Amino acid sequence: MIGDRIETNIAGGLDVALPRMVHVRQRFQTPRVNDVAAEVAAQFQRPEVRAQVKPGMSIAVGCGSRGIANVAECAKQVVAELKALGAKPFIFPAMGSHGGATAEGQREVLEGYGITEQSVGCPVHSQMEVVELGRLPSGMPVYMDKLAAAADGVVLVCRVKPHTNFRAPIESGIVKMMTIGMGKIIGATELHTEGMDAFGRLLPEAARLIMSKRNVLLGVAMVENAADETALIEAVPGPAIFEREPVLQQKAKDMMARLQFDEIDVLVVEKIGKNISGSGMDPNITGRNCRNVEWNMKPFVKKIVVLGLTPETHGNATGLGSADVITMRLYRDMDIAKTYANVITSTYLDGAAIPIIMNTDREAIQLAVKTVVRVKPQDTRIVRIPNTLQVMDLHVSEPMMDLVRANPSLFEVAGEPEAFRFDAKGSLYPMLGRAHARAEV
Repeated sequence: MIGDRIETNIAGGLDVALPRMVHVRQRFQTPRVNDVAAEVAAQFQRPEVRAQVKPGMSIAVGCGSRGIANVAECAKQVVAELKALGAKPFIFPAMGSHGGATAEGQREVLEGYGITEQSVGCPVHSQMEVVELGRLPSGMPVYMDKLAAAADGVVLVCRVKPHTNFRAPIESGIVKMMTIGMGKIIGATELHTEGMDAFGRLLPEAARLIMSKRNVLLGVAMVENAADETALIEAVPGPAIFEREPVLQQKAKDMMARLQFDEIDVLVVEKIGKNISGSGMDPNITGRNCRNVEWNMKPFVKKIVVLGLTPETHGNATGLGSADVITMRLYRDMDIAKTYANVITSTYLDGAAIPIIMNTDREAIQLAVKTVVRVKPQDTRIVRIPNTLQVMDLHVSEPMMDLVRANPSLFEVAGEPEAFRFDAKGSLYPMLGRAHARAEV
């Protein structure tokens, strides 16, 4: 039984001096869409997009569980454009096992992103029943949300981005939402039984079956830049999905943020959550993935410390197993049932493995620093980020500053050295001078 505190015997204790930290801004090219509603409206002026929608159609508009920049604004405008074309849209959650795999939980996730009946101007129907549309040559059944399957057509509002567990021309985006998202927990579980390493082949195969049985009208694809901003929006007609999604995927990879270091001793991640990444914290950023997943991504990080969960994840702590140290606060905020529902569906059970728990933020960071071998605490290369979506502005320890200053094309020094600041309870204060990136939507 874990009580309110864990008392353990650590040789020499945890009173280790931490190096000072410096606010640094990473440099990336960051094209952005300044008016999301206007861009969505412009996409719906394209003849090949308008041709997909007929007056009187009931249209199921799928929205997922990710924290996508401007997703509520995009969904609202999509609904408005469908109405203008004479259709009768409704929103439904296309998010597999997320939200605790319950109808109310999935509705709550959408509400957390500002997607409600009042805000988007149409009904929101959340339920977990599915229908089987058919079977793949292997015999695997393919499922679809029952209400969406009964509609005259489906439109999916999603983000196209690199996946956290496999590489292929089509990764996270329209096809993934169509197959795993619309399949609810039952469909998502079936597809995950083959392993994510098979998704590059399996998801397009399942999507083609779905599209042969039901009318998938459009994918409204959003791509983000390295600053976690909307970089482009494209309405992709159903017949063009398999042609256009690989193009959008490559654009997403070209604009993808990263930590521009080869090696980090300690990475401090303030918060993880399903709104941040399907893996809680994105392996494309941390360089660390689930066990038995081939992943050749930099940086090489020796120790990862995670301090807490985002409010929007509603206790789903999927991905904490990739950390080395977490805090008692995170452990207490973890909803075991929601986390297990998601992780068991994925089949990567180490995603819910509980790392070493330290009582406070201070102790968690000090333990990680203390256990980096062959490195003195004052020489530890530390990087601190709010989460893996927000990595434009970060804080690095003084031992990394020679590298930072030697690469002005990659980094801009934005502050002076400052000590870590903890309150009387050992909780970490925000660093002075930290840029205020957008809220964790």
